[in-house]
Amino acid sequence: MLRPVLHSKIHRALVTKALPDYIGSITIDADLLKKSGMRVNDKVLISNCRNGERFETYIFKGKKGSGAIEINGAAAHLVEPGDPVIIMHYALMTDKEYKKHKPKVLIIGPNNSVKDVLTYGNK
Repeated sequence: MLRPVLHSKIHRALVTKALPDYIGSITIDADLLKKSGMRVNDKVLISNCRNGERFETYIFKGKKGSGAIEINGAAAHLVEPGDPVIIMHYALMTDKEYKKHKPKVLIIGPNNSVKDVLTYGNK
């Protein structure tokens, strides 16, 4: 049996742009993608810490080192530039995979840089 399990998380990144006329998705700095293990086209759940809005979308790769966290398409109406968001990425895992998995969490600092990296245990 496969279950959806937290794979990785980007914690409290700041939205850099909200682009409602752009084709939908979230654009994330390539460095953040690499450090988190998230990939282009992966599905993510985003939580806006300012207003409580939650929405799902898929990932576009942003310019490396740009700090980009851009919400595109209809979801752009749910955020404003400067809003802190949590980006949660899930993966389907077997019980055997789950037992070995430790989700990676990027704690975000100034300019959407990585301040710290944590892992969550599953016990």
